[in-house]
Amino acid sequence: MSLDPLVFDVFARNCTSRPVMETVAGRWGILTLAALREGTHRFNELRRRVDGVSEKMLSQTLHALERDGLVVREVRSAIPPRVEYSLTDSGDRIAAKLAELIDLVEAEMPTITTAQERYDAKDPDVVPQKPTR
Repeated sequence: MSLDPLVFDVFARNCTSRPVMETVAGRWGILTLAALREGTHRFNELRRRVDGVSEKMLSQTLHALERDGLVVREVRSAIPPRVEYSLTDSGDRIAAKLAELIDLVEAEMPTITTAQERYDAKDPDVVPQKPTR
């Protein structure tokens, strides 16, 4: 008797891929994975690279990415001990796609900025709200 392979559907309410998607696609997940694609980093190096992330948020993001098998935390014997973070193979594949998305968004920013200015000019008294999570 063969078992049906697991089917993951991020659109399904209880799919276990949803929390992973939330971590990966959140602001700090995207930026952390993209930064680690550049190479192995220590915590404070990552914090400087991902400008604006708090120590707490970076720590939570790294723990979630490590739990999901996308990041490896390695403690090196030294005084003081060195802790380094790097991508797993899965993490690298996902980070590559995120890097493509980052490149695309940055390339489209002139068009996006123009659209934002046009939208904002329609009613200057209305302050655009950022979508909530």
